[in-house]
Amino acid sequence: MYPDRKGLMLRSLLLVFLCVGAVVSLDSRLDNHWELWKKTHSKEYHNEEENVHRRTLWEKNLMLITKHNLEASMGFHTYDLSMNFMGDLSPEEIMQFYTTLTPPTDLQRAPSPFVGASGSDVPDTLDWRDKGLVTRVKMQGACGSCWAFSAAGALEGQLAKKTGKLVDLSPQNLVDCSTKYGNHGCNGGFMHKAFQYVIDNHGIDSDQSYPYTGRDQPCQYNPETRAANCTQYNFLPQGDEQALKEGIATIGPISVAIDARRPRFAFYRSGVFDDSSCTQNVNHAVLAVGYGTLDGQDYWLVKNSWGTSFGDQGYIRMARNKNDQCGIALYGCYPTM
Repeated sequence: MYPDRKGLMLRSLLLVFLCVGAVVSLDSRLDNHWELWKKTHSKEYHNEEENVHRRTLWEKNLMLITKHNLEASMGFHTYDLSMNFMGDLSPEEIMQFYTTLTPPTDLQRAPSPFVGASGSDVPDTLDWRDKGLVTRVKMQGACGSCWAFSAAGALEGQLAKKTGKLVDLSPQNLVDCSTKYGNHGCNGGFMHKAFQYVIDNHGIDSDQSYPYTGRDQPCQYNPETRAANCTQYNFLPQGDEQALKEGIATIGPISVAIDARRPRFAFYRSGVFDDSSCTQNVNHAVLAVGYGTLDGQDYWLVKNSWGTSFGDQGYIRMARNKNDQCGIALYGCYPTM
């Protein structure tokens, strides 16, 4: 019996040392800030072990943000970062919960009716929010439904352009009802498959009649509360930033896919997000609602679906004319009503 007791004691001591080490590694000067952050974002943890784990991740992310902003103040970056609701998550968790877009491997692109790069006379700066084609920023939560919010946003823009009425359409309708088109609800999907569902379904409900829950549910579409329809969809020329610019200018908000793997993306606050390590391996769907130039840096104005505590009130300016940085022009897609 003694060896077992001895082993148990050793394991208990090891656990104590690990716990003490975890506590010691935390910066006590940040105690008040940690409590304020938890209160601000309604964070609650089941036990002290989880609290310590999340606090450790939070401090690591805070250090990343602080160092980046110091470098930005010295001119090494064109954008700033800030702490937000994702501060207690690891990069892997952010990807798992918020960036689950997977481009289809069997995508068949029909010839695009939009040629692009034609020298069209389009404005140098455009923001469709000023023209009434963009609804409020939404929060997808820990559900990989970015594709549904991107698709709904493109539909909202076309509806407003056609009717003059800005209506919030239902991402939950797309999450629940477009699975047979190859979408997977909270486990990812793609925008053109959502458009095809709306075409075949002859409509999509309003967000008011079919509210967002952030989880997979049985389809509850009601044709009596249909708020919009769609007759077809098209892709812009692949990887062509000039075509994307002209598309936004002449069509309206465009559904796009980007690489959002960088931890700095999650904590973006202001400026132009320019990261040369960004790849063409897209994993997140957003809505391009404009473009322009800030302090000599060309940018795309992008609406995200991570709530208003992300970025600049829910938006991010992403580098434009930087060799299709983050793959933003690879899968530009829009519906037609």
